[in-house]
Amino acid sequence: CLFFPSVCVCQVTAKTAFLFILPQYNVSVPTADGELVQYHYGLKDLVTILFYIFIAIILHAVVQEYALDKINRRLHLSKVKHSKFNESGQLVAFHLTSIIWCLYVVVTEGYISNPRSLWENYPHVYLPYQVKFFYLCQLAYWLHALPELYFQKVRKEEIPRQLRCIALYLLHIAGAYLLNLTRLGLILLLLQYLAEFFFHMAHLVYFTDENNEKLFNVWAVVFVVTRLFTLTLYILVIGFGLPRVESQALDPERGNFFSFLFNNILFRMSVLLLVCLFQASVMWHFIHFQLRRWREYWNEQSSRKRAAAAAGTKQQTKPLKRDSGYHENGVVKAENGTSPRTKKLKSP
Repeated sequence: CLFFPSVCVCQVTAKTAFLFILPQYNVSVPTADGELVQYHYGLKDLVTILFYIFIAIILHAVVQEYALDKINRRLHLSKVKHSKFNESGQLVAFHLTSIIWCLYVVVTEGYISNPRSLWENYPHVYLPYQVKFFYLCQLAYWLHALPELYFQKVRKEEIPRQLRCIALYLLHIAGAYLLNLTRLGLILLLLQYLAEFFFHMAHLVYFTDENNEKLFNVWAVVFVVTRLFTLTLYILVIGFGLPRVESQALDPERGNFFSFLFNNILFRMSVLLLVCLFQASVMWHFIHFQLRRWREYWNEQSSRKRAAAAAGTKQQTKPLKRDSGYHENGVVKAENGTSPRTKKLKSP
């Protein structure tokens, strides 16, 4: 370091940069084929999340500047529709990226091909690199959405709704990450993002053509299917999977927080009842939304039919001209200014 101070500076800065860029807390886990490098969570993850919050803000601005603003200039939307278009456009880009990434993770890790891996060997304290990095990026994105409410100048009426959405996503992702339920959390996020992608995609199509609502019907089908799969997964994991875990003792040091609770049938049934009630409330809001949308659609169609019938009646009752002349002082005149009546000839 005395002879090459620049090398020492580079080494120090490199270690600090790795703290921001790469996931921390890597450990070598012995396996049958040798050793496997995996990760667990800790306080240093907050530094990595902070770095990717700034990355998310930059990507948000790039999508807004080079895609959404150009489309908005062509559509000439109102202020309300302009704000909703920007929100749906950002979420379409995020959900599409997350769906592809999450699907790649769950397929390569074998969580879909082997559903029993969702609860086997719980708690899942050690995570593969791609699983931990996915969770850190998800937390960074939803945390970056908080300052974006100010940067995007969101209306005060929309802020409570968006805050509820952000809080629910953060609660789900952070809960799955900290309680070592990352495998189940990945599948549930994949299902949720799939339904949300079609919903916001339908919004974008609707803003470009208000008569095109086909994607809303596709979203309705996808939403119902994903809700059924979500409820099935909850029942499968909570009702049958976690109660069969070998280690049922409370052991926070090993990451086993509540599997011993699921051994109690009363607690297990209470949790399942809460899950079913929550899913039922979501379906109730969905059905209410669909009924309101169909009512508005049929009211609009009936008003158009009444307007068309009224226009046809006016055309039928419109008086027809019986001659090609015009009236002047109550007398019909011909086009050349002479009277249309025949003149009588005077006798000689």
